[in-house]
Amino acid sequence: MSRPEDTLAADVHYDDTEARKYTTSSRIQNIQASMTRRALELLDLKSPSLILDVGCGSGLSGEILSSIEPEEGGPHTWIGMDVSPSMLDIALQRDVEGDLMLADIGQGVPFRAGTFDAAISISAIQWLCSAETSDTSPFGRLTRFFNGLYASLKRGGRAVCQFYPKNDEQRHMITQAAVKAGFGAGMLEDDPGTKNQKLYLVLTVGGGDVQKKGGDITGGC
Repeated sequence: MSRPEDTLAADVHYDDTEARKYTTSSRIQNIQASMTRRALELLDLKSPSLILDVGCGSGLSGEILSSIEPEEGGPHTWIGMDVSPSMLDIALQRDVEGDLMLADIGQGVPFRAGTFDAAISISAIQWLCSAETSDTSPFGRLTRFFNGLYASLKRGGRAVCQFYPKNDEQRHMITQAAVKAGFGAGMLEDDPGTKNQKLYLVLTVGGGDVQKKGGDITGGC
């Protein structure tokens, strides 16, 4: 069975029909919720945090982020970015609680340095392993993404990326790009060797805390 990321760009594949089909599938909803909870467990956030949801789609993961409260205080807040206008339209129709941004993560993460406490990405970054145009390489897109993600996280921040590599080469390329950006990286496999195997790339930014800054958090301000 062919993988959609091998044939079409994400914003083309997830048109209105595919975005609706994805969002209304009870199977996908359950899998997405389970993987998001696992990512939150790996983030180990003890207090309310600002989380970046990379490849947020129609907000299925965001709903989990909004509903699970940490040990201290109220729920997390989140900002989602996705390349598919159709997915984001559905997220708006579903009235998700996070803010939404239309953006291609292969072009970077356009937020101010040190904006986020943490980040998650569920079933998204494998799309970067396919070049969008002839003048971009998969490793170049991965490099721009991880460099931007690293900069957008506070010192001591953590990101968890669940993804489906096509092969060991893609797995290595993704990890290599993350380490090159400066992350400490570890790989966790749930249910290895089964059809339910899930892969999580756990990334950390070294150093102490960075002071919170107000105002516009986008990098272009």
